[in-house]
Amino acid sequence: MNIQIFGTKKSSDARKAERWFKERRIRAQYIDMNEKGISRGELRSAAQAVGGPDALIDENCRDRDALALVKYIAAAQREDALLEHPQVLRLPIVRNGKKAAVGYCLEVYQRWLEEE
Repeated sequence: MNIQIFGTKKSSDARKAERWFKERRIRAQYIDMNEKGISRGELRSAAQAVGGPDALIDENCRDRDALALVKYIAAAQREDALLEHPQVLRLPIVRNGKKAAVGYCLEVYQRWLEEE
């Protein structure tokens, strides 16, 4: 398993996901979105795995202006807008190779473990 967890220090779901993998002795690389961010390729791969960039958007984020900008922009420009405004991404984004999960999804993590 090649696990990458994109989250922030304040995100309780990201910390729970990291703890879930640690408890099962699965190495996971934690990437703090505030320090490093997410690259275009990683964002594109995660969006493709979960059903498009709309699945990555957090409808309940605090920055309503950025949410409106990202949500109502043309679909071709949405990827650029998500990179400029990462605060609207639903966290954690957990990648396992080409597979991905958005949010704290125990059933998805368990399925990856069983497939190994």
